[in-house]
Amino acid sequence: MTFNQIKMAIYATFITNFYGYKLTRAKSAMEKKRIRTEYSDLLLSKLKLRVKVNNIEKLPKEGQFLLASNHRSVIDPLIIELATQNTQLFGHWISKKELYNSFFFGLFVRNAGTILLDREQSQMGGFFADIKSAVEAGDSIYIFPEGTRNKSENELGEFKDGSRLIAVKNRLDILPIYIKTNADKELMASLKDGEHHRVIEVDIGDIISYKEKSKTLQEAFYEQFNIPKPASKKSL
Repeated sequence: MTFNQIKMAIYATFITNFYGYKLTRAKSAMEKKRIRTEYSDLLLSKLKLRVKVNNIEKLPKEGQFLLASNHRSVIDPLIIELATQNTQLFGHWISKKELYNSFFFGLFVRNAGTILLDREQSQMGGFFADIKSAVEAGDSIYIFPEGTRNKSENELGEFKDGSRLIAVKNRLDILPIYIKTNADKELMASLKDGEHHRVIEVDIGDIISYKEKSKTLQEAFYEQFNIPKPASKKSL
């Protein structure tokens, strides 16, 4: 590791746990949103990464949605927080069990407004009950439909079926957001060379009705954001 990487790792660990503690004292969704935004801005500014939002007029100022975004890097949630900072949207992130138990992320994730997805559980009733409670409280749900970070050369990983199910069961229209820049590459570049400012572009898509059945969510992403589809594998 370079000196800059070590320095950033120490700084990020401290800041993440500091804001994780602040979140334990938040008394409302909007206070959590403010803290999440402040944390995201502080950390990305330290990395000299700026978020530029395209088609910002498509971003609703308020309401409840299933916010769906592609996923390439560990900083994607921070990017989404900054992309939506000037709205009244507050969403509960779907979070993996590994993050809940993480020394680095655990305190923050457990208190930031998240819903635990434990893939080891045989029954998903508790997971869907938590989502329902969040929606009934007036909040949105934020999800990465790919399920995990896309480390392939393709622009999108394979979307899981759960996103559409969550939207339908809770009557949430879908707000598609596409992180156009490969944020993982920009993050790695920043950690190697912390002297230059870099821009991460985010595209806001058209809202998709939860009743939409003519195409899958992944097909909608390809179409709305003009994403090239991967070449079909030829049979041997």
